[in-house]
Amino acid sequence: MANRSYLYSADSMPNDAEIPKPVRCISEHNWDIPLAHKLLVGRGTTIVPSMIWNPPIGIAAEYAGGAALLGDLLRAVGRGLEDDAEFAACVAGTTAHLAKQQAKYFVLETGEIVSMTDDDPAESVRRLASSEIPAAVAEAEAAIAGRNDAWLASVRSDWQRHFASFYGDALYFSFPG
Repeated sequence: MANRSYLYSADSMPNDAEIPKPVRCISEHNWDIPLAHKLLVGRGTTIVPSMIWNPPIGIAAEYAGGAALLGDLLRAVGRGLEDDAEFAACVAGTTAHLAKQQAKYFVLETGEIVSMTDDDPAESVRRLASSEIPAAVAEAEAAIAGRNDAWLASVRSDWQRHFASFYGDALYFSFPG
């Protein structure tokens, strides 16, 4: 079994008292928190209790803002991959699934990824939310604005690693309606 990051959507954020209902499945990605997941939780990012694990290692953010940011970056990346049918299919599948599973918030579950090192998981999530996610958002915003061509070229050359996650209605951890 691969360690994965899991992305969900919900109309409220998880809190110490309850898990939101319903929780919609968005995506899972093996062995990493990919750029797409970081951007999707890049607007209004906040640490929340995990819906799966005990420590506060979940990250929630505004759905509409994150989806718009990812969409803008996918269009910028696509300008260099016009003839790549695999990329076009990835973008079409991603955007269709995001439209279908839309809610008020994204919720990123990081537990399996942050537990792969000896670092404190809660500290790893704090660093992710305060540094890594904002840095990814800044890089993407600069690329979208045409001011970060080298970064955009590197993302384009390895787009599968950043965007080709599994998107589906059921993930390894799914929540009853």
